[in-house]
Amino acid sequence: MLALPFEKEFADIEIVLHRARREGRATVLTLTVDKPGGVDTALCERLARRLNAALEEIVEPYTLEVESAGLDRPLVKPADYARFAGRYVRIRTTIAIHNAKTHRGKLLGSRESNVILQTTLGELPLPLSTIKSANVEFDPRDDLRNEKRKRKT
Repeated sequence: MLALPFEKEFADIEIVLHRARREGRATVLTLTVDKPGGVDTALCERLARRLNAALEEIVEPYTLEVESAGLDRPLVKPADYARFAGRYVRIRTTIAIHNAKTHRGKLLGSRESNVILQTTLGELPLPLSTIKSANVEFDPRDDLRNEKRKRKT
């Protein structure tokens, strides 16, 4: 996790993705963030204000975009596969595995250099080296089930 050099308000923010690209004469800096409990617009705005203040010394024109990882959060680090075990995910591979490049299922975690999915056909190991992209798949029924579980306890 990349640490932000700011006070406690931003201590639990995880930088999921960061990129810089040229757009005309300006540089576009994009920061995708997440934190336990989620990220809202107000947090993105506060973080953007703080980063802009820290970047004041930059003479070159730039645009800063701070965004939430969202409901379909990308899985980018090997640790993400353990953290989101039990969730449904969509994984795209660079090569066809079992005649498909897109795989959906319940993430079981990782073993050695493979990510393990529970699919309708059983466990499917996907080599980390073949993963092009992976995202959590948002299912509103999960939220309803969790809410129902909370009410029962």
